[in-house]
Amino acid sequence: MFENLSSRLTRTLDALRGQGRLTEDQVNTAARELRMALLEADVALPVVRDFVDHVKARALGAEVAQSMTPGQALLRIVQQELTQTLGGTAEPLNLRVQPPAVVLMCGLQGSGKTTTTAKLALRLRETERKKVLVVSCDVYRPAAIEQLRIGAQAVAVEWFPSQAGQEPLAIARAALEHARKQYLDVLIVDTAGRTAIDEAMMREIAALHAELKPIETLFVVDSMTGQDAAKTAKAFADTLPLTGVVLTKADGDARGGAALSVRQVTGKPVKFIGVGEKPAALEVFHPDRIAARILGQGDVLGLIEETARKVDADAAAKLANKLKSKKGFDLADFRDQMQQMMNMGGMDSLLEKLPGGAKLQAQLQKAQPEREIKRAVAIVNSMTAQERRFPDLIKASRKRRIAAGAGLEVQDVNRLLRQFEQTRDMMKKFAGGGMAKLMRSLGGKLPPGMLGR
Repeated sequence: MFENLSSRLTRTLDALRGQGRLTEDQVNTAARELRMALLEADVALPVVRDFVDHVKARALGAEVAQSMTPGQALLRIVQQELTQTLGGTAEPLNLRVQPPAVVLMCGLQGSGKTTTTAKLALRLRETERKKVLVVSCDVYRPAAIEQLRIGAQAVAVEWFPSQAGQEPLAIARAALEHARKQYLDVLIVDTAGRTAIDEAMMREIAALHAELKPIETLFVVDSMTGQDAAKTAKAFADTLPLTGVVLTKADGDARGGAALSVRQVTGKPVKFIGVGEKPAALEVFHPDRIAARILGQGDVLGLIEETARKVDADAAAKLANKLKSKKGFDLADFRDQMQQMMNMGGMDSLLEKLPGGAKLQAQLQKAQPEREIKRAVAIVNSMTAQERRFPDLIKASRKRRIAAGAGLEVQDVNRLLRQFEQTRDMMKKFAGGGMAKLMRSLGGKLPPGMLGR
């Protein structure tokens, strides 16, 4: 996420980090580099100008000049200004209204609006413990209605039926009445999108807004469209009283122009950011954490929250008890740990939240860690229950059978078994001497489950 911008900014700031003092020429050079980095990231020009002017003014002031570590002081200034440009503080959904709270989703076709509707429903169900109803008012694209039905089923929330030929207003009224009768907490309304902004679409959305009186009106926009995303959001904001923006497909956005432009151009906060295709891949947009990630400082708080939300606590407790009882760590446990990692979004999602993780991501691109983890799971799945429990049974003939079952080579099975043995040794230390011993034994190694080539 935002790899290009992150690389340019961190390279510029790294060059100044160890300086005993910063001259005006060095500050001017850094300001030019910052400007180029932001323009290359497709950030809107007025946003670039304001950002660089603020950084430069503060960098030439007493804040840096009197600092014992001016390079660090400049880094702090850039991070603070990035945070402000991104919106300052996180702004959660406002659901403080007599139920059902109505959330109206709008945006262009292809922005990820329908997928985001299902993701938001899941988030509200899981983290807010809300009873959610979703409905599609996109009567022009029957596939959108079916897509939302499938999405609602996948995230276990109620779907209100609609079909092509119905009036969007009639659908919205019926869905709202159903939500009231069933005492549901939230109604999320997915509206029709277009390939471009047109008057008919705007009139229809405005009529839906007037009818439903939503507490939240969220504009969903593809972050990979760069500063065009901010321009489109502004066009919607000029017609509708938007309360926030959702940036989608941020995991594929190497630039970051939309994230940095949309708040200042629209005056509306980014409330959520889509970071993958999975239903759970929707995060609250925390400007300070995003700024830290862009500058290569990670998002440890985000990682802790994600771990608490996605890791199976019961499975973790069972494994801990198993280790304490001396039953040992077997190949089934090893597979479960790798699957937990995949449930958290895989290696990329984990690494980008760690300080310096962006550099590790770049180094691991050729290694294809996601593919290696999937291969490892396939190998373990090709084993019998007895082989998983007693890995020492796996000799030459069994290795050939397991490799054939996974569609891989015997050397891949050998590699996995070596990796398992290393992980088992670490788990023994964990059981015998606690986390401190485990962390020391890890040293600079990659997480368990990573197959080296």
